[in-house]
Amino acid sequence: MSGEGSRRSVRLLAAGGTIAMRGERAVPALDASQLIEQLPPRVAASEIHAESVLALPSAQITPAQALELGRRAVAAGSAGEGVVITTGTDTMEELAVLCALLYDGEAPIVLTGANRPDSGPGADGPANLIDAVTVSSAAQAAGLGAIVVFGGEIHGAMTVRKIDSTGPAAFGSPGAGPLGRIVEGRVWLHAKPIRPRPLAVARLDHRVEIVTAALGDDGRLLRAAAEGAHGVVVVALGAGHLPARVMRELRAVLERLPVVITCRPDRSSMLFDTYGFEGAEADLRGSGAVCAPFLSAPAARMALMCCIGAGLDRDGLAAALAPYDAQPG
Repeated sequence: MSGEGSRRSVRLLAAGGTIAMRGERAVPALDASQLIEQLPPRVAASEIHAESVLALPSAQITPAQALELGRRAVAAGSAGEGVVITTGTDTMEELAVLCALLYDGEAPIVLTGANRPDSGPGADGPANLIDAVTVSSAAQAAGLGAIVVFGGEIHGAMTVRKIDSTGPAAFGSPGAGPLGRIVEGRVWLHAKPIRPRPLAVARLDHRVEIVTAALGDDGRLLRAAAEGAHGVVVVALGAGHLPARVMRELRAVLERLPVVITCRPDRSSMLFDTYGFEGAEADLRGSGAVCAPFLSAPAARMALMCCIGAGLDRDGLAAALAPYDAQPG
């Protein structure tokens, strides 16, 4: 762990979520200063500037609010502060991706929260907040970009997924694994994430739908989702496969909308030319869709929203998401 002289100050942006909830039926109750009061002296001794930005369950955060929160985090990180965002776990994946796509600074932006309310037995929020402050202020966390710190683990923003609805080990990175761990206030890193090129996102109000392929799918859901949308994320089967009728509908949708393809398995990857049936991976890759199989569906949706909001065309979208597909050796 770095020495005290090399630790950076921390900006805590409290945005609600379970970490700030109390009560028999938990509701938002704690602001930023009250969250800081829970920290032990050794952590509270760090220079922490606390701001209450939102007091919402993360399921209620709007894209406009998310963008404003992300911009505040980017401003603080760009000024050299480590940033901690406390928010709900329901949409933490999306907020982490947004921060990653906005930010190219050196100080980390750390997202954390809780899966159990503060007033409940086994509340995990205080431990997660301690770990998040530890990582955000540590010298060796420089260059990580946006990350999620939860359950003692450090995860890259673009590959993290919520893997448990209620338990304390709420987040994982099935395809990439964690970047490291926090052990008794000490940071251990064994990897650094691939950081995306930052985007100048002017707005985040474009409608992007997620359509997940399934057995017997005839394409009607994709057709309906594309009506009035600005883009679509299609979650393909297996290693990049669609039923034949969905494949035909996809080609029609691509004539007017950008489409990002990801895959249904948690440990997702997409083949190139193994199968030859209609709707196999070669058809999807040749359709004009942008393939990003190493992103979850929520991550792909947020990435597409950011790309559209930054004014990227199809080639710009493909370049922005290229790090999340296998590349030639």
